[in-house]
Amino acid sequence: MEKLLIKGGNSLKGKISCSGAKNAALPMIASTILCDEKVTLRNLPYLQDITTMFELLGSMGAEILLDENMDFTISSANLKDIEARYELVKTMRASILVLGPLIAKYGKAKIALPGGCAIGTRPVNFHLDALKKMGAKIKLKNGYIEATAKKLHGAEIRFDGITVTGTENLMMAASLAEGTSKLTNVAKEPEIIDLADMLNSMGAKIKGAGSDEIIIEGVNNLKGTVYDIPADRIEAGTYLVAAAVTKGDITVDGINPERLMTVINKLENTGAKLSYDKKSISISMKKSIPEPVDITTAPFPEFPTDMQAQFSVINAISNGTSNIYETVFENRFMHILELNRMGCDIEVKGNHAKINGVENIYGAEVMATDLRASASLILAGLCAKGETVVDRIYHIDRGYERIEEKLNYLGADIVRLPS
Repeated sequence: MEKLLIKGGNSLKGKISCSGAKNAALPMIASTILCDEKVTLRNLPYLQDITTMFELLGSMGAEILLDENMDFTISSANLKDIEARYELVKTMRASILVLGPLIAKYGKAKIALPGGCAIGTRPVNFHLDALKKMGAKIKLKNGYIEATAKKLHGAEIRFDGITVTGTENLMMAASLAEGTSKLTNVAKEPEIIDLADMLNSMGAKIKGAGSDEIIIEGVNNLKGTVYDIPADRIEAGTYLVAAAVTKGDITVDGINPERLMTVINKLENTGAKLSYDKKSISISMKKSIPEPVDITTAPFPEFPTDMQAQFSVINAISNGTSNIYETVFENRFMHILELNRMGCDIEVKGNHAKINGVENIYGAEVMATDLRASASLILAGLCAKGETVVDRIYHIDRGYERIEEKLNYLGADIVRLPS
């Protein structure tokens, strides 16, 4: 199993480009199932989750071509197998995103109950209950979701809890349903807007994405399109924190700051200086010790749960006490034990982490438990005294494109160790 060896103490400086957003790309890849024509996606990040989603579509019979510009063209016109098998689904929860498109287009689907990061309960019942209201018959059998429908019909659906993948699944399903669907209490993440924009470019009729209510008027078919994957706001946020904890000065290109304003505001509260335009964000941390910041995670546009672990690190080396409240996932403090092994002073009770800043943290052998936990341990290694070895980095490869290469370009000292 590969590891990362990090020599701490280097200040990050320079400019890097933001990769395409995994959380936008995955539903977009799934949406190609809805279309008989070819769909070309540009700026796809090279990540394990993207590879897994392509393997999943390929196992169903989709044709996927990569051209000289590194653009992917997907043809899902002649799928022969509508089963998402467990060996592919078990590593990636986003596999559930093929459920809505399959049942809308082919009237049936068989999807293994998904896996992914062990960060808490993320039930699929929101997806299933909503599809039932649209006319699907669903049963759970031998670890699989088996769904059938002669033809999905429009429905009024209010989600019991905010769910990003549930919102995306139902948007895709409703695009080919008969009649009009109204989705309320929906997710408002930028990736929801991105998916709606792509589907509309394919001929869908979706209004309201990014608000509390989305209206979808079903159409008979969708056409092909060429679409650019937007930049990854969480990747950008992670590199900005990396600069903050190393007293660095960097610019992240290709990112819309409007998608990251809560993170920008919190970084400014730590004492960092930030500037930005429509396509880049710059940060300079001149303060010798960052100020602590309190954080409560919540769905967009509030502070993202996917940045909570990274801010645990900046608070851990701050000049005071801070509090982090995790309200999205109940099991997302597993990185705290590893950070404490490096000399951090963090106490967790339920969904609350109390962080007492310390003067120094020290390199250690640590183990990643999920994607964003991996990022936090790398950040801790960058600002720790001595060497840090991060094990189980397959998590980081699921969501960050060439993370050690980008950080090394900015002046870090990270080596990928073979398994």
